[in-house]
Amino acid sequence: MLNLSVLLEDSTRNVPDRDCLVFGDLRLSYAVTNMIANQVANLLVSRGIQPGDRVALASPNTPYFPFVYFGALKAGAVVVPLNVLLTQREIAFHLEDSGAKALFAFTGSPELPLGERAFAAFGEVDGCELYIDLPATPGATESTIEGAETFWAALNGQPGEFETVRTSADDTAVIVYTSGTTGSPKGAELTHSNLMFNAVVSDSLFDRSDHDVYLTVLPLFHIFGQTTMMNCGMYRQGTLVLQPRFDGDEALSLMEKEGVTIFAGVPTMYWGLLGAKDEHDMGTIVANLSTAVSGGSALPGELLRKVKDRFGVDVLEGYGLSETSPVVSFNNPKVKAKPGSIGRPVWGVEMKLVDDEFNDIEGEGPGEIAVRGHCVMKGYHNRPDANAQVLKNGWFRTGDIARRDDEGFYFIVDRSKDMIIRGGYNVYPRELEEVLMTHPEVSLAAVVGVPHESHGEEIKAYIIREEGASVTEDQLIDWAKERLAAYKYPRIVEFRGALPMTATGKILKRELR
Repeated sequence: MLNLSVLLEDSTRNVPDRDCLVFGDLRLSYAVTNMIANQVANLLVSRGIQPGDRVALASPNTPYFPFVYFGALKAGAVVVPLNVLLTQREIAFHLEDSGAKALFAFTGSPELPLGERAFAAFGEVDGCELYIDLPATPGATESTIEGAETFWAALNGQPGEFETVRTSADDTAVIVYTSGTTGSPKGAELTHSNLMFNAVVSDSLFDRSDHDVYLTVLPLFHIFGQTTMMNCGMYRQGTLVLQPRFDGDEALSLMEKEGVTIFAGVPTMYWGLLGAKDEHDMGTIVANLSTAVSGGSALPGELLRKVKDRFGVDVLEGYGLSETSPVVSFNNPKVKAKPGSIGRPVWGVEMKLVDDEFNDIEGEGPGEIAVRGHCVMKGYHNRPDANAQVLKNGWFRTGDIARRDDEGFYFIVDRSKDMIIRGGYNVYPRELEEVLMTHPEVSLAAVVGVPHESHGEEIKAYIIREEGASVTEDQLIDWAKERLAAYKYPRIVEFRGALPMTATGKILKRELR
């Protein structure tokens, strides 16, 4: 038996009174956090959720996320985290594709009306039978969404004890959605073993203290934050300081107030920390901070140096994907680090370079990175054709092109999937192109990433209009904004009479970039 919920349960046995979650003025011990997760498990079972059923969860970094995440795992269910920026159409797709039986969604705010979108999507999907509103007001028993049942009302009367369902190490624990070159998002099935090993291995890479405090601003619906912050933090019996939305000044205030020892973020977050107001006690922040981790995209060397100068720590960089739980390799300065490198494989993981036919490439390469080990997903949910393309004898093809030096360090040189990384979020051009081409005045669309000072890359769409069409750049951007999550829609549109193509009609995106 192995159930990932043991991360919370074991720490509760050892440090029941230690702060597990800090959210604003709210401080919740491990004992209280575990009790509420038990109530969620009892709720799910009482509403007919069976082991293996999928439970979707749409919440920013609030205590609701670990409550529902671990509660569902305790019940033997599979958690399907949803990006809080998804549109109604996208939420409905994820519910249908995963076969979710239940949806827990945060009400949101005027700036983030997540609950309205989620409840509307829930109403469109047959088979998703339970909707629980996670209200913005703690303890609220009446929902602001007509017809919705609130979390606190649903938990009323549910026992605080629960015997965790026996699950196997290779049972699916979480389905994380990631797009591919086909355009439609695919659900990577990550097992209890995948996630447990990755949390433990991630912990081994960090400096330890008697009581670590994690500034948890990376979205928990994303596998980076989920593994390296929440799961790793609970494994270490640490305290998670939850920040729902990154703000540099607020982050520094929390680091100062809560004695944060571990911070992980994408490069734009480090850029935001450096640009924050100079009104914080940097001596206290620097004295406490022992570990800083960056992922999502490459951290520019100049930014890395500035972070070291201001915070007194080396930023640890690594490489991973949703399909690999996520950590694959790490660049650890305590052992040996190389600027610009994604490091060497972590414990229990192998990497190699392959060609288009999955044959090994010896020497420096370049070639496509393939990964094997405890981190590799079970497969894409209900995607046998996609699995056949990327999985072979336990090896997973990442789609990323790299070279390798004689010491085993890997260096990314290209992305074969044309993926764009905007502010740490993965954006896949084909999905955007398919949506753009549903516009009646768009004849052809090609989406690429272009350099951007703070986001790393910005999304640009090259458009050929239908003959006689008059749609403008602003009109098309607004139209796409209504149909795509906020991090996905193109910010730049350029109209052209033709696009560069190969003889076979393939658009030459390299020339567009």
